[in-house]
Amino acid sequence: MKKIISVVGARPNFMKVAPIHRAFQQYSSSVEHLIVHTGQHYDAAMSDAFFQDLDMPQPAVFLGIGSGSHAVQTAKVMVEFEKVCEDIKPDFVIVVGDVNSTVGCSLVSVKMGIPTAHVEAGLRSFDRTMPEEINRIATDSICDYWFVTEQSGLDELQKQGAPDNKVFFVGNTMIDSLHYALPRAKQSAFMKELGLKEKGYALITMHRPSNVDEPEQLKNLLLMLAELTDKRDIVFPVHPRTRKNISAFGLSEIIENHPRLKLIDPQGYINFLSLMMNADFVMTDSGGIQEETTALGIPCLTIRTTTERPITTILGTNILIQPEPNAIRQALSDIIHLPRKQGQIPPLWDGNTADRIAKIIVGIISK
Repeated sequence: MKKIISVVGARPNFMKVAPIHRAFQQYSSSVEHLIVHTGQHYDAAMSDAFFQDLDMPQPAVFLGIGSGSHAVQTAKVMVEFEKVCEDIKPDFVIVVGDVNSTVGCSLVSVKMGIPTAHVEAGLRSFDRTMPEEINRIATDSICDYWFVTEQSGLDELQKQGAPDNKVFFVGNTMIDSLHYALPRAKQSAFMKELGLKEKGYALITMHRPSNVDEPEQLKNLLLMLAELTDKRDIVFPVHPRTRKNISAFGLSEIIENHPRLKLIDPQGYINFLSLMMNADFVMTDSGGIQEETTALGIPCLTIRTTTERPITTILGTNILIQPEPNAIRQALSDIIHLPRKQGQIPPLWDGNTADRIAKIIVGIISK
């Protein structure tokens, strides 16, 4: 029986690993797939909600790393994951995405001589001020196999000199999770519980420090959203840190004076997906939401200087907006008053990516 470990560290990783776990179940007579949760980002209620929403088993190992500086967090992940590898002796390790757990665990497994694959490989924002960009570069430079979501990933890995026979263009496991969860999201009553009408609201997510930790930027964003409530309801699932900043920066009055600007707690995957699929448009600074809105055909404004997912702007419904008040205000006006960008689904974003990954890995470890 061959043992494969997939690492999850933060919420976006769950959506990427859940379909991979399901795909390996068809090889259960010869392969044991184990999930290791580092606990890099951990909220008990939210973590449980995501595992339940995505039909994931409880992790085989929970490391409980918790928060800390990038160095502290990555070091703790490495120390604890090394113990896991010594104990379980996996034949293959899968890391996904671009969080600290991704680079930490890949460093450990590669140095221990365990074949290691990066799912979502080759993506680049070319903004080295983003910690995630450093994680992507480092992980791709040491892994043994690379699974790619879009053409830009193939191009980047080719420049890097990755061997062609170890790079696989398979599609996007995030979209597998979206397809899997859509039936339940369509049954969700969450939108109605919030008093929202289909296509009558905009969904907002903001979490990057440059947008929510800078008092002037956060104030400008909230004022623009307040202005938009003349035209749409606004739903903003807000991170506890952002909610704290709103209070600390003296911005609570903006929320109180605009009842159509609805700040809600972070949601599990099903509730959030139901909000996204029924929104008139989405404004975000997230990575994965750019992909999900493209798959759903929902217009998306990404408030960032760069994107590591260019296919969402080339083929999809995503528009990159510079994080400056005038540019954001103009983009919001345009999306309300002008014809919308029409996108298409990128190649292989068909809900079957995890099956392709599992088949390839089983082939590798069976040799």
